This record gives sequence, structure tokens and C-alpha cells, in this order.
Amino acid sequence: MALPPPDPQFVLRGTSAAVNTLHFSCAGQEPNIPVLFSGSETGFIHVWNLKTHRVDTALDGHGRKSVYCVQTMDGKDRLLSQGRDQRICLWDLAEGRTSATDSVFTEHVGFCRCSLLKVAQGRWLMAMAAKGLEEVQVLELPSKTSVCTLKPEVGAKLGMPMCLKLWQLNCGSQPLLLAGYEDGSVVLWNVTMGKALSQLVCHQEPVMSLDFDSEKAKGISGSSEKVLRIWSLNEQQNLQVYKTHELVNAGISDVTIRPDKKILATAGWDHRIRIFGWKKLKPLAVLDYHTATVHCVSFSDHRNPRERLLAAGSKDHRISVWSIYTET
Repeated sequence: MALPPPDPQFVLRGTSAAVNTLHFSCAGQEPNIPVLFSGSETGFIHVWNLKTHRVDTALDGHGRKSVYCVQTMDGKDRLLSQGRDQRICLWDLAEGRTSATDSVFTEHVGFCRCSLLKVAQGRWLMAMAAKGLEEVQVLELPSKTSVCTLKPEVGAKLGMPMCLKLWQLNCGSQPLLLAGYEDGSVVLWNVTMGKALSQLVCHQEPVMSLDFDSEKAKGISGSSEKVLRIWSLNEQQNLQVYKTHELVNAGISDVTIRPDKKILATAGWDHRIRIFGWKKLKPLAVLDYHTATVHCVSFSDHRNPRERLLAAGSKDHRISVWSIYTET
């Protein structure tokens, strides 16, 4: 007999707008308080204190335009946010500061979240959708130096990039980029050479979200269809479909694999969060709390597995926080 799905451990209210993106920062040493960053449709980034369940700070750097990506760079004081004002802002929140220190103008009008990869101490690569319709630009941060612009071959007709994931096999190996496009393709790019290594049509519709497990060389993607697609990367760096999972209802806004690679979560247009085992994509739970589309899911980076949390942000202005399968 399967256990009934749990209720949220707690719910964060008070954004008074749809929640588009979430990012935890919980791995700091004591007395660091674990926090959750959320980006809202009205342009605010809220910094939630996970001990009090209240907002500690509200950051306003995107001219009240929707924020759809928030990530940290080495601890919770260095922050990157991306908004519909076509800007990516860099923040230094140390000593109570609340204004952006730098920004990058993206010239891209879509909803494609940028992707960050730490390549050395204090050095990052950032991939973002570029001005050219099908192009992806890779910059080095904090210098903002252009590394390359990734352009599909003439006549490829991939459409706009919809989601990006920078990764490398290990520190010092060549950075690679997985990009999901409007035509349903996933393309693997070599960033150093600026060329496509492999392409796979995964969906009939635009790829809304993807995540990748570099240890198992296996990834997952979702779209507006009723399927999750699992794909793998062979030793020749060719992408191939590994498995397809049929969903009950159509529409996946976000998919994320937990850092320990045991489980994954999806954010559904049907208001539900679904949990799967990553090894065999076995459905484990359907978390039913929200009253509107779930836009994003994020796992916490707690050092202690028992403390790990899952957060989901929804169009209903709420963030549900769950404690699930911590013993696996």
C-alpha cells in the first residue's frame, strides 16, 4: 500500500504576484540562516528566511518587470537575477546591501533562463539567449567578456532557445551546453569550439525545461505535451532517446533533478508537482496543493540530507515547501 502524499511542511505567502523562479542557499556554515530566493511577476526578488518563514529582504532591480531566473554565485551574498526588462543583474548583498552592482543587457525578448557554470574560483561562464533569434551567447563573469556565440547551421530552423544547461564532466574539462529549442530539439554544444556536437528531436512542441545528470550522462526534458523525455549521451557525444514517460495531463513548466541524483520533480500546468525516482523514472508521489499552474521547482542544497527541502512556486502567488524522501 503506497503512502498518501504529504502536505507541505509550510507555505510562504506574501509575494502578491505569481512566482516564476526559486533558488535555495542553505549550505552555509552556522550561524548562517538558510534562505530561499524567489522571483515574481511584479519584478521583485524576495529573500525568504527559512527559520521564520518570512521575507527578510525584497530586492527591486528590474523596473517592475517579471523576474524569471535567480541564482547564487558562491554563497547567498552574490546573486544573479534575470528579468523581462532584458537585463541580467548582479548583486552583492553583503552587509545589508540591496542594490544591483552590475548588469548585462540581453537584447532577448523570450523567457529563456540563463545558465551559470563555475569554471574557477571567482570565474563563471553564463549562457543566455542572444539577440539573434536562434543564437546563444556565452559570457565570462564577472568580466562580461564574450566567449562565443553559438549559431545553428544555416537552414536548421530550430527556432528560439527555450532552456539552457551549462555543464562540464569535471573541473578543468571542456565546458558543454545543452540547449532546448522551440522546434522540440535538444542540441549539445562544445562551448570552447563554438560548434554543435549532436542534435536530437525530443518533443513535437517547444522544450520548456531540461536538466542533466553528467555522472550518468543522462538528461530529461518536458514540453507542453503529455510526455517526459529521457535522453542519454553516448561516448561519441551523440544524444539518443533513452525512455519516454507518458503523463496524465499535458504541460511541464520546469523539471529538476535533486543534487544527490536520487529523485526529480516536475512543475505541472495541471497545478501539481510530480516526484519520480531518477534511476527508472518510477512515479513516487503527486503533490497536490496549488490552485494554478506551478511555474518552478527547486531542491535545497542543505549539507545534511535529512534537512533537504523541495520548493514549488505557482501562479497562485504561493510557494509550497515540502520535506520528502529525505531517507532515500
